[in-house]
Amino acid sequence: MTEKTAKKFKSGFVTMWGRPNVGKSTLLNTLVGEKVAIVSPRPQTTRNRIMGICEVDEGQIVFLDTPGILKKPKQKLDEYLVKSARTCLRDADVVLFVVDATTQPHGDDRRAAKLLRPLKKNILLVINKIDITDISHLEERIDEFKQLGDFTGGVAVSATNRININMLIDKIIDLLPENPAYYPEGTITDQQDKLTIAEIIREQVLLVVRQEVPHGVAVVINELTPRSNKLTYISASIFVEKPTHKQIIVGESGKMLKEIGKISRENIQKFLGTKVYLDLWVKLVKNWRKDENALRRFGYK
Repeated sequence: MTEKTAKKFKSGFVTMWGRPNVGKSTLLNTLVGEKVAIVSPRPQTTRNRIMGICEVDEGQIVFLDTPGILKKPKQKLDEYLVKSARTCLRDADVVLFVVDATTQPHGDDRRAAKLLRPLKKNILLVINKIDITDISHLEERIDEFKQLGDFTGGVAVSATNRININMLIDKIIDLLPENPAYYPEGTITDQQDKLTIAEIIREQVLLVVRQEVPHGVAVVINELTPRSNKLTYISASIFVEKPTHKQIIVGESGKMLKEIGKISRENIQKFLGTKVYLDLWVKLVKNWRKDENALRRFGYK
């Protein structure tokens, strides 16, 4: 037992919960202090359960980022996202109900809050994006969100500008049980390298492609091979649902795919700490989001 765990050390699992695009992934990255979840302005950016670990003197917080809570699922992928999110609730010691301060509560917020009501867990209301909201209406907005549930407490934060982030961490630590650390000191995430690299590439597709393509995009790493201490070879496939989507991602004379590859390679090199040779392929699998076999193949089952 380390000196850390010999004291009154706390640790536990904290699930990020809320509708799409309230900033859960940005908040996770800020709390962890490293980028472990991809971020884009598009709904349903998060598809997998993403774990990030925050270490402070008082304890270890294991955060679970969830896909945004959707309306009635329309496709097999949507069903997977909802199931993944609910599994994270089951495992949580504390739930962060994250909402967007720039808008009034609407149907998706109420639906997400309703799913929390049967839980007998500590739930903190986290009102995000206070840096870009109309400050004169903030107190009124906080009161509106408080009406959505029976919360243990709450914090108004800005994940982007780190406003009140330490206050939020302190409130979480207060609610966690006394436990030894779940993961070795210095662990940031449990994601395997292949998943992290696939997500880095998918993030660039989300950011570079402006048309309504990204919801139909999946990325699979075919090969990840160190060629030397200084070079890693990576082959990855970008799967799309429609021939027109393939044309958009490849772009005229391959320009769009080259841009996606260039920025992806730079970010992967930072992650791996080596030079990277990145081979990207765009492949068509029609309606893969409705196909259980394809979902398993792409790691969603």
